[in-house]
Amino acid sequence: MLAIINDAAQAYRGVIPVDRWREPYMPLDELANEISDGVVFWLAEEDGRMLGVMGIQDKGEVALVRHAYVTPTMQRKGVGTSLLRHVEGLTGKPVLIGTWVDASWAIEFYRRNGFTVVSNRDKDSLLRRYWSIPARQVETSVVLADGRWMQSRQRAPADG
Repeated sequence: MLAIINDAAQAYRGVIPVDRWREPYMPLDELANEISDGVVFWLAEEDGRMLGVMGIQDKGEVALVRHAYVTPTMQRKGVGTSLLRHVEGLTGKPVLIGTWVDASWAIEFYRRNGFTVVSNRDKDSLLRRYWSIPARQVETSVVLADGRWMQSRQRAPADG
């Protein structure tokens, strides 16, 4: 799982801010911390070969998709979409996804799969509320939301 994450994360090298890049992208202790913080990982495999990994984390009123990576040789073959559909199906809660603002391929993937980029104001609030990331990462990230979150957001002002 760690090998897939770090191999696929090479796509971010030179795209995300240099002060947020490190090698390896996710060390073993960070993966262990994510698991202890409640991220449940799911794997896609074929013939005993791991093809992709995606986590989901319950945060009370929402669920977060976390650490979604597909081995580079299997990208654009439906693996990520299958994993996303699987983790979405595990919850009835609104689903949020955070990624780097300059990771255009990731943003487009989530858009193709029904997610919408939220406003900057909502992004900042959501990242501070549900993620434990430094301010610099908040500045350089986006949040995408599924239809359930978008609908609840549209209803909120009318209900209040």
